[in-house]
Amino acid sequence: MNVQAKPPLRREAMRIAGRKVTTDETVEVFNPWNGQLVGTVPAARPEHVRDAFARARAFTPKLTRYERQQILLRTAEALRDRKEEFARLITAESGLCWKDSLYEASRAYDVYSFAAQLAILDDGETYACDISPMGKRRKIFTMRVPLSGVISAITPFNHPLNMVSHKLAPAIATNNRVVLKPTELTPLTALALADVLYEAGLPPEMLSVVTGNPASMGDAMITDPDAELITFTGSVRVGKYIAAKAGYRRVVLELGGNDPLIVMEDADLDKAAELAVQGATKNSGQRCTAVKRILVVESVAEEFSRLVLVKARKLVAGDPMDPTVDVGTVIHERAASEFERRVNDAVAQGARLLHGNDRRGALYPPTVVDHVPHDAELVREETFGPVIPILRCPNDIAEVIRISNSTAYGLSSGVCTNRLDYVTRFVNELEVGTVNVWEVPGYRIEMSPFGGVKDSGLGHKEGVVEAMKSFTTIRTYSLPWPA
Repeated sequence: MNVQAKPPLRREAMRIAGRKVTTDETVEVFNPWNGQLVGTVPAARPEHVRDAFARARAFTPKLTRYERQQILLRTAEALRDRKEEFARLITAESGLCWKDSLYEASRAYDVYSFAAQLAILDDGETYACDISPMGKRRKIFTMRVPLSGVISAITPFNHPLNMVSHKLAPAIATNNRVVLKPTELTPLTALALADVLYEAGLPPEMLSVVTGNPASMGDAMITDPDAELITFTGSVRVGKYIAAKAGYRRVVLELGGNDPLIVMEDADLDKAAELAVQGATKNSGQRCTAVKRILVVESVAEEFSRLVLVKARKLVAGDPMDPTVDVGTVIHERAASEFERRVNDAVAQGARLLHGNDRRGALYPPTVVDHVPHDAELVREETFGPVIPILRCPNDIAEVIRISNSTAYGLSSGVCTNRLDYVTRFVNELEVGTVNVWEVPGYRIEMSPFGGVKDSGLGHKEGVVEAMKSFTTIRTYSLPWPA
C-alpha cells in the first residue's frame, strides 16, 4: 500500500442518531505537516446538540449481552481489517507519524475486543444476610444497569481514534447511549469510526456525533438536561470549567500530566535512556502520560545524559506519511512555537540545549535539554511535545520524591531502579495514579485502571473495566433465602 498517497478530501456531515446532518457554517480541518485542507465538518449549534440528546433519551436500548458482544467484536475486526485506512486518516488530520498512527489503530482493536469480552460477564454480587446476630435468612443481590440519561463524551486531538474508543466501547458494552463531541482539530476519525459502529449493528440512536467548536456550540454538551454523565479528556483548564458548569451531573475528568521518569544510581543507564527518549517522543510527545521530566540522580547524570543524546540523535523527524519517520508534527504551529519558547526560557535560566529546538512550522523535532532548573516553566507546566528535559537531583531518594511530587499534577510515573527498598518507597510515596517500574509512565493495557490525582483528574478512572463501572448504576435487591 502506498503510504504517501494523499487521502481524499472529506466533506463530512454530523451523525445524529445515524442521520447525516449538515450546517451552512463549517469547520476546516488542516494537515499540520503541509497545511493542506483535509476535510470540513459542520459547525453545530446548540439546537443540534439538543436534538442529539433528545433522540438518544427517547430510545431505550434493549441489546442483550450477546448482541453487544457481537457488535463490539465486529467493530474490532473492522478496525483490524481497515487499520491502514484509519492510520492514514489519523496522520492526515493530526500530523502523527505513520508508525504512531498504525499503533493507535491496533490499540483501538484491543479496546473493542476487551469490551466485547466484558460485556458478557455478569458482574453482579451476592451478599448473605445471616452473618450477624441481627441477620435474617435472606440474600442481597446487585446488578449494574445503564444510566437513565445520556452520556456526553468530549475527546481531545492527541488520540483521534483510541481516546474516542475508550468512551464508546464501555458505553456500548453497558447498553448506554452517547452523544460524542470530538475536538474540532481531529474530528474526521471519529466520524469514520461512527460509521463502522453503525455497520457493525449498533442502533443509530445509541450514538450521535456532533462537530464544531465552543464558539458555535456554547455549553450545550455540558448543560443539556438529558446529559447524566460527562466524560472528558483534555486540558486542566477546560476540565475545571466543566466541573464548575456541569451542576448536578456525574463527571469523569481525565486531564493533564507532568509525568516523571526517575533514574536512580543503580539503574541500567542504557535501558533507562531508551525509556526516556521513547517515553518523551512517542506520539510526538502529545500524551498526558509522556515523559515530561527526567529526574536523574547526580552521580549518574553525566553518563545518562550522554546516552540520551546518542539515542535522540537517531530519531528522524519529518513528513508524517513517510514510514521511516519516527516523529511527526505536533498538532499545529502555535503549539510548536510554545515549546520552542519554553526551551529558550529554560536555557536563559541556565539549562543546556544539547539537541533540537529547531522548529519548522508544526514540526518540532526531539529536543534534549540538560541541567533544567526545577522551577523552569518547561517542567513546571505540562509541555505537550517531544522535549526531553533532564533534571539533576541529589543522591537522596527522599529529595527525589519531593521533587517529583512538587508539581500540581499526579498522573503517572516511571521508575528505573532494581532496589526493592526504593521501589516500595516510590509506590507508597509518589503522588500519582500509576507507578511503572522499568517502564515508561504511559505503560498500561486498555483494560487496566488509568487515572490520576491532583490536577490530573477527577472521578472514576478510565480503562475498560473502570469505565464500565462508572457508566452504570448499581441496583440492589434482596430475596428470602431459607437455610
